[in-house]
Amino acid sequence: MVDTDRRVEGLARRLNSHGIDVLALLPGANFTYYTGLSKGLSERPTVAFFSTNRRPAFIVPSFELSAIKQLLSYDVEFFVYTDEEGYEGAFQRASDTLKLAGKQIGVEYQSMRLLELRQIEKSVPGCVIKEADALLTESRMVKDDGELEAMREAIRITEAALSLTIDQVRPEQTELEVQNILHAEMLRAGAHGLGFDSLILSGPRAALPHATAADRAIQSGDCLLFDFGAKYESYTADITRTFSIGTENPKWKEIYEVVKEANAAARHLAGPNVKAQDVDRAAREVIEKAGYGEYFTHRTGHGLGLEVHEPPYIVEGNKVPLQPGMTFTIEPGIYIPGKHGVRIEDDIVITEDGCESLTTFPQELMVI
Repeated sequence: MVDTDRRVEGLARRLNSHGIDVLALLPGANFTYYTGLSKGLSERPTVAFFSTNRRPAFIVPSFELSAIKQLLSYDVEFFVYTDEEGYEGAFQRASDTLKLAGKQIGVEYQSMRLLELRQIEKSVPGCVIKEADALLTESRMVKDDGELEAMREAIRITEAALSLTIDQVRPEQTELEVQNILHAEMLRAGAHGLGFDSLILSGPRAALPHATAADRAIQSGDCLLFDFGAKYESYTADITRTFSIGTENPKWKEIYEVVKEANAAARHLAGPNVKAQDVDRAAREVIEKAGYGEYFTHRTGHGLGLEVHEPPYIVEGNKVPLQPGMTFTIEPGIYIPGKHGVRIEDDIVITEDGCESLTTFPQELMVI
């Protein structure tokens, strides 16, 4: 059960410590974290204002007011607008009522849209816009029991869908056909949606780490890479497994075993107070020692939760010490251009005495 009331109380203390008077959030992960509302951006602005000394205030389209009120667990001051009148007046009323003039207003550097930013600047004379990303990262990086429960269910659904899908894969099916099977199985297993665009890649296309499914027909001897995740209660899984079609192919089985060893080395090292970059180094050392260092072209992992990519990032240069409750991926890979690619990705939570792999799908190379 998400306790948004407690989160909002804690937010006021964080705002004070960062010298921010008011935090302005648009629909997105942080908006969901503090409101419990899953909502997308549209041409009709929605802005939530959180301050240190008064109840939250929302600018919302009038026709969405009733639904939002029913879903919120705490008291909110609303500034509504209709399509006919437009949103400018609601921004001005919010500015005047909340006495925002001259205040330090925190925004998300990566998510604040120009539409809302320009309207805030226009309606709030003398305001100072400040980045609030560090504050928000502090809030969300350590997951509580309710968040972990939702992530476990997202992962359970993801792994169940993968098991059912690989039983239906046949040579000559296209990547897109396999993707359609996978999506159907996720929904049947209870997914509330997709955490991100699934990556279903075969043969030489598996060497393209972030390519999407195409109409390429899968061939016997191909590697077939699945990178995908179900969403449950706004939290997402993110799992990668690589399979062999029809028969084992010795040309890429060797790199599979190297990637599996790198994944294990990173998981073995991860634990409380270990620096994020050291987990990256543990995986990278295995791959470099095997002579494939130049073919491991991305970081070892990334944080996971409401977003598929969020802090902490498991990458060289990130000296953040890992703490119990932090969740992230471990996903080393080797990609030989034009030939084949392998990635093995698990979802991890740091515990008091080490780490736990939330994913349980076997890592041994499977022929399907």
